[in-house]
Amino acid sequence: QVQLVESGGGLVQPGGSLRLSCAASGNIFRLYAMGWYRQAPGKQRELVATLSEGDIPNYGDAVMGRFTISGGNAKNIVYLEMASLKPDDTAVYYCWTRVGPTVREYWGQGTQVTVSS
Repeated sequence: QVQLVESGGGLVQPGGSLRLSCAASGNIFRLYAMGWYRQAPGKQRELVATLSEGDIPNYGDAVMGRFTISGGNAKNIVYLEMASLKPDDTAVYYCWTRVGPTVREYWGQGTQVTVSS
């Protein structure tokens, strides 16, 4: 079993910044990828950003150039720096990881990010 502990999130004005963090613990023999997805009310869950083995980043189109994922899969922790936030970024942000050797995926409980004036 793998546990994901998220922190950060909250209320921010348009144009502002926030930082999310997520730490993984438990039976992690190999961590293939780790990152963030989000889900806004009435919408499907979508990719925000992930780090694959070798710390290779992958960003969703909606956040490209505004969000930065960092950390280290070797450390089992990732950070998401969110800048130039827009009301459309309002969503519940979920931490996600894929681990092995038997490939399994785990999700965090989610943290609310609200962008509003």
